[in-house]
Amino acid sequence: MKEIALQDIQGFRIGSAQDELGGTGCTVLIFPDGAPCGVDIRGGGPASRESELLNPTAAAERIHAVLLSGGSAFGLNAAGGVMQYLEEKGIGFPTGICNVPLVVASCIFDLGCGDNVRPDAAMGYAACVASEKHMIREGNYGAGTGATVGKLCGPKGMMKSGLGVYAVQVGELKVGAVVVVNAVGDVLDEHNEIIAGMLNDDGTGFADTRRVMLEEYGMHDTLFSLRAAAGTTNTTIGAVVTNGKFDKSHMKKIAALASNGFVRTIRPVNTTADGDSLYALSVGDVEADVSTTGTIAAYVVEQAVRRAVLTAEQAYGVPAAKSLTTY
Repeated sequence: MKEIALQDIQGFRIGSAQDELGGTGCTVLIFPDGAPCGVDIRGGGPASRESELLNPTAAAERIHAVLLSGGSAFGLNAAGGVMQYLEEKGIGFPTGICNVPLVVASCIFDLGCGDNVRPDAAMGYAACVASEKHMIREGNYGAGTGATVGKLCGPKGMMKSGLGVYAVQVGELKVGAVVVVNAVGDVLDEHNEIIAGMLNDDGTGFADTRRVMLEEYGMHDTLFSLRAAAGTTNTTIGAVVTNGKFDKSHMKKIAALASNGFVRTIRPVNTTADGDSLYALSVGDVEADVSTTGTIAAYVVEQAVRRAVLTAEQAYGVPAAKSLTTY
């Protein structure tokens, strides 16, 4: 297994747009020829679009774009710009009247950062234009612009996160992941040590969100924080892309296996305060096993989650892993 660039996987384009002052952005993956897609949604409060289209029993076999956006449910408006761009390029499902682009989308809650700007159709369109260069930057870019982690007890103890990317090749099989980490919980390294998350009171180390939940449960302030966090002000979202040849029922299983990467790196995860969602798409014709591909997908998701916090820069008064003297 060797690490590769995400762009080494043929059959799609990726681009981002953001408003740094506004504290939000979006990232789009475009599939000009369409791609079988599955989704795994484990969080309790997803902000999403066209998810039912990915049901294996639904008629459409391919979709044309995945939008990852900030702005909570407001950010779903950016999909209109993606639709416009794809229609202009003639990309979509042929109906005999026009080609209708099939665009799925998921959003994180980043409304507490910057000037509270919401991604709109113009930003979605700009991300599509950026995809023509097929370049991606990690950290405080695209949908990761306003991402944060460690928010159980509110913004005082949270840390900056962002967008992470990782891809590998095993034989002819290539699998990559793009992840935006905006979790209520903490992010762990391969030794289960916290590398980003809720800070302690003096900001010199980590409080350990799970410890706070388990050991301090029942205290008045903690109960209040749990109720506040349950407002679904979080969510980790992403997409896995492979050149393996699969249909959308296979991709649904691969998405579920890939979500184990969230479980291994984020603690706690998939809570009612999160809307965790992960897409998986096939863009190639390499014969591959579903379980093997899903296992690799979980690994690249793990790495992308960690890169999301390790590449993030301090912003909006929120410290990042890079700025912690204890890291």
